[in-house]
Amino acid sequence: MKKKLIFLSVATVIALSGCGSGNDTSQQPDSNTNMNNSNTINTEINHSDMNHASSNEVPKGLKEAKNPTFPVGSQAILQTDHMAGMKGAKASVVGAYDTTVYVVSYTPTSGGEPVKNHKWVIHEEIKDAGNQVLKSGTEVTLDADHMPGMKGATAVIESAEDTTVYMVDYTPTTGGEIMKNHKWVTEDEISNK
Repeated sequence: MKKKLIFLSVATVIALSGCGSGNDTSQQPDSNTNMNNSNTINTEINHSDMNHASSNEVPKGLKEAKNPTFPVGSQAILQTDHMAGMKGAKASVVGAYDTTVYVVSYTPTSGGEPVKNHKWVIHEEIKDAGNQVLKSGTEVTLDADHMPGMKGATAVIESAEDTTVYMVDYTPTTGGEIMKNHKWVTEDEISNK
């Protein structure tokens, strides 16, 4: 009886180990395919597709431009592609301000991949910016909330430029609703009709 029990136990172990041998992959998912698919997913954040419509509130201390090229109420054509459907869109100027604009790189507070070379954050949207233009490489905290995860994020200044910035309403060339109070476009990113 003991010999039969040992034989059955050994036979059971052999049979069970044969089921898990991995030689028959016809019913198992291909782990290489899954890994390849996960490696081909684009993890870059494309901030050009995000909704930049916002309130018409501007940061404290931001000064209206005294003699802007495009006064409030004027019509213009957007010459930039911060977002899909922006380039070539007809825009109405709803605000014009003299300030320093920055290109910044930051990691969103909401998680995700770093955002590189975001255009634009203005001087008044940087926490404790002071009165001097910030130099490239300076680490700052953003007060801007143009995109999810931007407000409170640590950023690095990539470049700075003194210019007139505009807040605009526009209808995307790709269709859809009017984008209200888009912040910001610079003077060289818009043109006359």
